[in-house]
Amino acid sequence: MGDVVDQALGQTLRKLRMERGWSQSELALRAQMDRNYLSLIELGRNSPSVRMLVRLCSALDVRTADVLEDMERRVQAQRPF
Repeated sequence: MGDVVDQALGQTLRKLRMERGWSQSELALRAQMDRNYLSLIELGRNSPSVRMLVRLCSALDVRTADVLEDMERRVQAQRPF
């Protein structure tokens, strides 16, 4: 299982995909990637390269910085005080 950062990024990307009503296949097609790889990213079991993250963000029509900020909020929320 991936670490907290991988899981947070996967949750963020999944949330954005679902907000658009897209299947994993739809996003994978738009980002020109394999659907199984996208599934592993969303599950937090794999980390996308920077290049792949930029492609995913472009397909989702969101700024990469916004995705990273959301991911950071999720990571901070999971850290013990």
